[in-house]
Amino acid sequence: MENVNKNRLFVASCIALLVTAMTFAIRARLETVFGPEGIGLTLEQIGWAFTPAFFGFTLAMIFGGILVDTLGIKKITWLAFITHAIGITWTLLARDQTSLFLATLFVGIGNGMVEAALNPMIASMYSENKTKMLNRFHIWFPGGIVIGSIVGWLIMDVLGLSWQIMVGVLYIPLVIYGLMFWGQLFPVTERVKLGVSNKKMFASVAKPLFIFMVICMFLTAATELGTNQRIESLLKSTVAVPLLVLAFINGIMAAGRAFAGQVVHKLKPEGMLLFSAVFAFLGLWLLTITSGPMTFFAAAVFAVGITFFWPTMLSFVAEYIPESGALGLSIMGGAGMFSVSLILPIMGNIIDNASANDALKIMSALPAILIVLFIALNVYMRKRKTNTKAA
Repeated sequence: MENVNKNRLFVASCIALLVTAMTFAIRARLETVFGPEGIGLTLEQIGWAFTPAFFGFTLAMIFGGILVDTLGIKKITWLAFITHAIGITWTLLARDQTSLFLATLFVGIGNGMVEAALNPMIASMYSENKTKMLNRFHIWFPGGIVIGSIVGWLIMDVLGLSWQIMVGVLYIPLVIYGLMFWGQLFPVTERVKLGVSNKKMFASVAKPLFIFMVICMFLTAATELGTNQRIESLLKSTVAVPLLVLAFINGIMAAGRAFAGQVVHKLKPEGMLLFSAVFAFLGLWLLTITSGPMTFFAAAVFAVGITFFWPTMLSFVAEYIPESGALGLSIMGGAGMFSVSLILPIMGNIIDNASANDALKIMSALPAILIVLFIALNVYMRKRKTNTKAA
């Protein structure tokens, strides 16, 4: 990797993830544009129109994860750029559920290709500091949501401009990351570098530990992204500007991920995950009983809980099941996004027919289950390490 410009590739990767994250925040703001008070879709219909952001992401990650070793990281990265460009343009042209669905599908595929290509690239470039660098990379997911939330608030709520201008802002980081990747030499994935066979890679994703982590990923992703994606509907009756709560949550997440290296040194990945589940549960429970300014306190607790979920789930697999390679990371990310595609219409139906508070109560059950699962994971990893030392 002597001729690979690690710093430039890492910065370009962060900007590509910034685009991914901004689409999440801007899509959350579009809920009111296309909803009952705007174009006239029900919240359940919007939930279905938004689902391709997650199952498109899932398909792109899984197929991208399979192909990244053979086609190379570079080709998958440029597929991300092209589908991002199509999705953003189509969003500008969307006028009903069908067109919004198709626009969201291309955005989702672009987002999935970003993760499919760039997670394994960073794991390969920084093989000695995977958890630290993957957390630093994933700073830009909450960071991008903060930026996207503030952009949406300023353009639509403060300046009173059109939603098309808000969406058009996405072209700026899109062009920047395209130019930064242009002409660069990309590294090979870690699995290719280690010479791990396809047979061993596919066998590794059938291991009980990997399957267990996939199940956990369903719950961690739904807890984090399901709640954040529907923040407008969940909190509009308890706080004046829900999008600012979203920015607040993700600001805390970005700051936390910047210091992930120190935290993981003390807790280890499995300890970080248990810590996260406890705070995520407490935060969601507090959101059901608070309103006004106290909502920000509950949101802060929730933010502490979800800060390390996504990158630490990925780094756990990269560290303890490295032979799973890009495929393993893609299956994990794909499982997470697929779970969100399932939870969004369910949440929309609950909010349409009952209340937002009921949706929050149901969501709080997910981290409660995770607490039990991560306690079991910590016990298992302690025994595994003890047995390894004894051998």
